[in-house]
Amino acid sequence: MEESNSVAVVDKNFEVSSTTNQIASYPKILEENGLHTLIGKGSNFILEKYGEPERTDLSSYGYEWWIYPKVYSTGYLQVGIENEKVVTIYGIGEELPTAPYRLNVSYSELESIVPFTKEVSLNIMNNSYQFSLTDEELRTRPLISVDGIFIQLYFDLFTNQLSSIRYLDATALVKHRPYSVVYRGELIEPEPLTSDEWREVEVGSALQILQITNEIRKRNNLTKLRWDDETAIVAYNHSKDMKKNDFFSHTSPNEGELKDRLKKQGILFQLAGENIAANYIDAIAAVEGWLNSEGHRVNLLHEDFTHLGVGVYERYYTQNFMTPW
Repeated sequence: MEESNSVAVVDKNFEVSSTTNQIASYPKILEENGLHTLIGKGSNFILEKYGEPERTDLSSYGYEWWIYPKVYSTGYLQVGIENEKVVTIYGIGEELPTAPYRLNVSYSELESIVPFTKEVSLNIMNNSYQFSLTDEELRTRPLISVDGIFIQLYFDLFTNQLSSIRYLDATALVKHRPYSVVYRGELIEPEPLTSDEWREVEVGSALQILQITNEIRKRNNLTKLRWDDETAIVAYNHSKDMKKNDFFSHTSPNEGELKDRLKKQGILFQLAGENIAANYIDAIAAVEGWLNSEGHRVNLLHEDFTHLGVGVYERYYTQNFMTPW
């Protein structure tokens, strides 16, 4: 499953108009102490509120993810910290303080709060940006801005309910470029990563995919999948193979199908399945994309799988599901 939305076009005549700038249009609708209030807060504030994170993962956008897998009883959080300040937050779980955008609430109910639009605009100093959403993007992950915060809402198309939520400041949104964008001025981009930095991102992304997958399984009353190191090696090698040899398929020209790759690694299994993705902005987007694809969803929610190995190579993602003998 491939996604390619981050196309930037310079438009010298483009200006943000007051009619498309939602920041001014819908103020003060978010709950007083909601997750959005953490955007802009210092890292010490997060430490005081949540304690030390389970781990920290490097992102490819200049910030570090602080991972909190057990907050608010049933909530999973990733808090993005850059220069000791919160620039983005991702959350999944029913108890998170995200009102009025509660998880598992219907698309139509949430759209009635702030109408979802195909264009969202913003200014950063002397730079102007306008993001344009396709019909599919509007349906699966609309973007709104409220109280100066940008919010991505990830919907489960099969239940028509909110699956998870991401908050971003303006700079993080522009760095992500999750939708097509036209701009005037400078396009803010993250610094290039070294090969060692990419490996850090990949390792963290693989663990995030495991945890988010298990949050989705828990929501669907399924048992959690256990990490399997050997299967993760197979998944990583396939992601790297796809990137290096410029193909996108479950069948490798060099290494064959999943069963061949598992056998080569010495893995004995009763049942196995594979999800692949490419060009998603990060692990979060990849998992939510799989959730909305019928074949990939079957693997995510298969009740007979017990183990999972994940391999990420740059922006190629592979999940190998497995039930051992």
